[in-house]
Amino acid sequence: MNNFHKEEIDCHILDEGFTAKDILDQKINEVSSDDDKDVFYVADLGDILKKHLRWLKALPRVRAPVNTLAAIGTGFDCASKTEIQLGQSLGVPPGRIIYANPCKQVSQIKYAARSGVQIMTFDSEVELMKVTRVHPKAQLVLRIATDDSKAVCRLSVKFGATLIISRLLLEWAKELNTDVIGVSFHVGSGCTDPETLVQAASDARCVFDMGAEIGFKITSVINIALDKYFPSDCGVRIVAELAFTLAVNIIAKKIVLKEQTGSDDEDELNEQTCMYYVNGGVCGSFNCILCDRAHVKPLLQKRPKPDEQCYSSMHVGDWMLFENTGAYTVAAASTLNGFQRPTIYYVMSRPMWQLVKQAQKHGFPPAVEEQGVGSLPMSCAQESGMDRHPAACASTSINVWIPFL
Repeated sequence: MNNFHKEEIDCHILDEGFTAKDILDQKINEVSSDDDKDVFYVADLGDILKKHLRWLKALPRVRAPVNTLAAIGTGFDCASKTEIQLGQSLGVPPGRIIYANPCKQVSQIKYAARSGVQIMTFDSEVELMKVTRVHPKAQLVLRIATDDSKAVCRLSVKFGATLIISRLLLEWAKELNTDVIGVSFHVGSGCTDPETLVQAASDARCVFDMGAEIGFKITSVINIALDKYFPSDCGVRIVAELAFTLAVNIIAKKIVLKEQTGSDDEDELNEQTCMYYVNGGVCGSFNCILCDRAHVKPLLQKRPKPDEQCYSSMHVGDWMLFENTGAYTVAAASTLNGFQRPTIYYVMSRPMWQLVKQAQKHGFPPAVEEQGVGSLPMSCAQESGMDRHPAACASTSINVWIPFL
């Protein structure tokens, strides 16, 4: 297990009585007198650790690769040379990296080979031939197609082999003397039907059986489906793909009439809506709105006075907060038109930091492994309660305008 030092990521270790909310407020106060009130994140690493342990308790046989948890032994699912390099920079050994892109550049396959990364996915004859030619020692994982019709973002349209094609690919791999060690699948982003996972696990079991029949010893690839199709004593290791608060500043505000098309009601015609413009856009940290159809909900950083309505009391220069904005936000943000990616301030409570150090040396205490997150010290967010004031506490209509830029 690699060593982890808070200095490597400029992490604020918070003593008793200080919380993630304090860091948020501190950063906002620091820029309150400046003209530049840029977007920023506060990320509670202790909360990420708790989520990881909650995952392990819910799906104890599934390994969730999370880069911030490299220090406690998690793995990396990488889609590119850059992500492989990131894992290596954190001390992740090649055996804990899977190059999980079914369509790879030859130059990046060669880089993986030089770096000792052997496990990688494929889903076509062309990819099989390409990997066999430039990385003959590769250990391949066959990605199968799934029924992702209930997902927000469907991926099986472009990735994944059908069961019929899977058998042909296994036969070709055998002829090429290329090692196939596992099966992978992706049910699409935002999958709304748990049965999709059950069917995907069933199909994976089918491909495992095909591999055994052809002569492969497949040893590497959710709980009811796993227990049914991959019993815990079958020797199969399952790998799965996987606490940020975003602070944005109000840069403009206007009151507009809310048009009611076809309505003759004078009250409806005169209904007003308050529109706020913030300095974060859909090409930045809010790209999840376009790519993943996310519904973001603003929270107020300041508590309104008793005689004020939430919306009318907000002004240019005030702050809004968006919780749970980690995945598919800043990682996919661009710098279109020169707008820079937000700064991230990492925090962790001292008890959680001490737990991480203990886990590095001796593993997690038995109480944590047996009882799960309930036995852990509180994270910064839990200590503060992160009680925010929802932007829905007045009858006046509001629109938070998240610009395209």
